Amino acid sequence: MAGIPYIPSTAPFTPEQRAWLNGYLAGLFADANLGDPGAASRSLSAPAKAADPLLVLYGSQSGSAEGLAKKFAKEAETKGFAPRVMDLNAAAKLDLTQEARAVIITSTWGDGEPPDNALEFWSHISAEAAPKLANLNYSVLALGDKNYSEFCGAGKKFDERLATLGARRIHPRVDCDVDYEPSAKGWMEGVWPALLAAAQGGGVRASESVVSSNGTLANTDLLTTDSLIASPIYSRTNPFPARLITNRKLTGADSGKDTRHFEISLQGSGLVYEAGDALGVMPQNCPALVDEIVRVLGCDGEEAVTEPSGKETSLRSALLRNYQITKPGSTLLQLIADKAGDEELKALLDPARKADLDKFLYGLEVIDVLLRCPAAKFAPKEFVGLLAKLQPRLYSVSSSPKAHPGEVHLTIAAVRYDSHSRARKGVCSTFLADRVEAGTPVPVFVQASHGFRIPADGSKPIIMIGPGTGIAPFRAFLEERRAIGATGKNWLFFGDQKAASDFLYREQLEAMLAEGSLTRLDTAFSRDQTEKIYVQTRMLEQAAELWRWLEDGAHLYVCGDAKRMAKDVDAALHEIIQKVGAKTADEAKAYVSKLKSDKRHQRDVY
Repeated sequence: MAGIPYIPSTAPFTPEQRAWLNGYLAGLFADANLGDPGAASRSLSAPAKAADPLLVLYGSQSGSAEGLAKKFAKEAETKGFAPRVMDLNAAAKLDLTQEARAVIITSTWGDGEPPDNALEFWSHISAEAAPKLANLNYSVLALGDKNYSEFCGAGKKFDERLATLGARRIHPRVDCDVDYEPSAKGWMEGVWPALLAAAQGGGVRASESVVSSNGTLANTDLLTTDSLIASPIYSRTNPFPARLITNRKLTGADSGKDTRHFEISLQGSGLVYEAGDALGVMPQNCPALVDEIVRVLGCDGEEAVTEPSGKETSLRSALLRNYQITKPGSTLLQLIADKAGDEELKALLDPARKADLDKFLYGLEVIDVLLRCPAAKFAPKEFVGLLAKLQPRLYSVSSSPKAHPGEVHLTIAAVRYDSHSRARKGVCSTFLADRVEAGTPVPVFVQASHGFRIPADGSKPIIMIGPGTGIAPFRAFLEERRAIGATGKNWLFFGDQKAASDFLYREQLEAMLAEGSLTRLDTAFSRDQTEKIYVQTRMLEQAAELWRWLEDGAHLYVCGDAKRMAKDVDAALHEIIQKVGAKTADEAKAYVSKLKSDKRHQRDVY
């Protein structure tokens, strides 16, 4: 009889898989050697072990967390799990006391709040009557932005509350900054052994609750074959050097705004996008501001410093391309205060005086703090080491790829204002508006928005509410619906300051209205009359018709300012449902929640 087969080390299996297969085959052939000719066939026909259930939950506003969750679930299948992927609101309807394993990947919205598709989950688990979850093994990956005070606030809340409810944290939470890929890889690589151990009834409760995005959770440099965050050739970490082909001002001469229409060529990039996606743009800082900082530091700009990638470059180049030089970080502020002996600034940096510090810093930039404290001296390498990495800006795409093949369009208001007797500029908006010349590359990548899409059924009506540059994705939606021959009705609410100077895309919208691809257009220009009129005003005026559209299955979309407009629109929506739909406040809340869970109410707010 032939010898027992052996799985060589060169076979494409992990050491654990190789050991298991060798043991399995040894046992199988040992049975055969005992003279039982049916043993092998019986072993081969034995039912495989059932896959272990795993909840993969996400809270996502722009789609990043949802995308990571879906990739995680695909990998889970290869590791013997049976994943169920759902948003956190859907998980609120589950009996979590019966769940054994869950991972949560969530972003944060606003001031540390959960995203829209996680609000119900938070209400559920934060309630006094929330059930104990002693059976649940979990870990949290939190996505956030350190420029906001409540960094990764939603992920922190979920993690701490689940632990309070008795759930077993099997792997520390990781808090990711905007460059989340390396930290997310590290978390994923670390969480798999913990999940596998939990599935086998072992494992140790994680003693630490969190590892920051700067932590050393895992040697992510070794994760060269990781498939969870697979990227195209051009991505956030390797943006495509695109060519700007159109820079057209949309606002009139009498406008108080400078809103532009940009068209960017994607030819040769391999990048693809859908209506509803965002385009990431990696800007350069203002050269004049760079020069001023160099002078204040007492340098000539040619001093050698290190880029975030570790490569050496000049101080001027690093400040221009690699580092954030507007908003001062807490570490830089602390060192400036210490070096200059600025007791007022030191006192403001007390965590208990956060509100006072925010008020003090309002409208101030790095250059202002350096000028305030001339006694604070820095060597070039020390200075750049205190700065945050310059981040890309995400803009809602305002074009349909079917209407404009090989191109992507953006609608951006150039940020310009005066503060503390100095002219200020938005980093990316003025980079595109003022500083991109012929031959200047515009590094871009596509950020998929998994939760902001037109209905798959083209017969469904849609209602779009997008004042100002919030019109961007709705221009894309209208172009897309026309290109695919969608038969559903389209209703747009648009608002700005003055009709004569701020009616963005007026000719195109009126042409669509005339041809029927835009069914209704309601506008609100706040400064064309004494009384301010906003998009929510028009919603309330058309309450009965808006309610009929919703009852007929319309999908409702909102894009724009999160702090004021989105909240006012949400309040108007609840008021309409209560008054016209004859609902109580609680019933209106449940109605809106149902719209969201059915993917009929989606928001792109910022």
